[in-house]
Amino acid sequence: MITLAAVVAAAFAVRAPSAQEASTDGAERIRAAGVEQRKAEQLALGVEDVRARVNLASKWLVESQRPDGAWGSGAADSVQFLIFSVETFYAFQYGANSLAFLALSSVEATPERDAALERALGWLIDSRLPKRGNDWDVDCSWAALYGFQAMVGAAQDARFAAPELRERIQRRGMELYALLEKNQEPLGGWGYYEGPATSRRPTWSTSFSTSCVIPSLVRAKELGWALDDKVLARAVRYVEQCKLPGGAVMYDLRPIPRRPGESIDNVKGSLGRMQVANWALRRAGVKSLTDDALRAGLESFFEHHPFLDVARLRPIPHEAYYANAAYFYMFAHCYAAQAINELPEAERAAWHKRLRAHLAKVQWEDGSSLDFPNMSCMRTAGTAFSILAYQAGLPGARRTL
Repeated sequence: MITLAAVVAAAFAVRAPSAQEASTDGAERIRAAGVEQRKAEQLALGVEDVRARVNLASKWLVESQRPDGAWGSGAADSVQFLIFSVETFYAFQYGANSLAFLALSSVEATPERDAALERALGWLIDSRLPKRGNDWDVDCSWAALYGFQAMVGAAQDARFAAPELRERIQRRGMELYALLEKNQEPLGGWGYYEGPATSRRPTWSTSFSTSCVIPSLVRAKELGWALDDKVLARAVRYVEQCKLPGGAVMYDLRPIPRRPGESIDNVKGSLGRMQVANWALRRAGVKSLTDDALRAGLESFFEHHPFLDVARLRPIPHEAYYANAAYFYMFAHCYAAQAINELPEAERAAWHKRLRAHLAKVQWEDGSSLDFPNMSCMRTAGTAFSILAYQAGLPGARRTL
């Protein structure tokens, strides 16, 4: 959302602090976040503690699901986002519902959870496909990116093995794939706004939205789905080109990274993107993503974690240091957990212990989690991301990403 940051910030503008005020306030925020990080990483959460938290989060998802199988609404629920097209809110809902389905698919089965899963799958299959909102708003990509992943996950779930249902799952998966293929920009990625030229095929994309779907494209090919090899190859190449020396990952692919200093393309501004990009490239078989590269990315994640802490719950996109946005918090932790599981098994437990402490400290008493407060779908997505991150560190847990 970096392209809208100035517009949104202007709408919420107040007196700008002086340089001295900003410096003092900034130092205090980072210091406080560092203290909280050290406290969090000392929190010892054992396997049973994690299972209890997963159960609580799953309970919230089951109880907040609507009778028709969906979570939330497809309507605008914040005046901050009235600049978006009407279609965008349905696309956000579809993407968040897909994440909720993937999260519930990963947890231990119970009659209540299975019933919720069946309702969610029915809604995802039977609901209409999202459309492009207008000339610049391509947020239907979020529905395609995560909806496709949900269908791949469903296709690999023995609970949905009935031939007729399996056929419906694959059909919807291929419909979502067709939307991905249609909206893959010429450089190979997927974005959610239009770029420098208004075109039927969008002309702008981001590293993190592209990365998140790559492993599911790989899995779909293994399932025998009729995917174009070039679509996956272009996506992988796009993410590879976004990686910078030093480990940072550009927000979007450009000939010259954004200016140095407090830039979103700095390591401190790409903490979440680094994890999803490393995981995606590793799953795609890119040889440069060695264990050492994964470790370096994770070390940066924990070293600079206070910049994610400070950004969380801020209402204006990209207003925090290094242009971090609140909605990267849960996303970043989910994919850090997936990156951890690419390392040798003997190393994983220690990494997950560090990670889950930062999930626990933001989990609410009812089990849900939230990082960006201005859209209701973010509570569904945040809770789903937390479950997927917790589950990645539990022995024997089902992996759905």
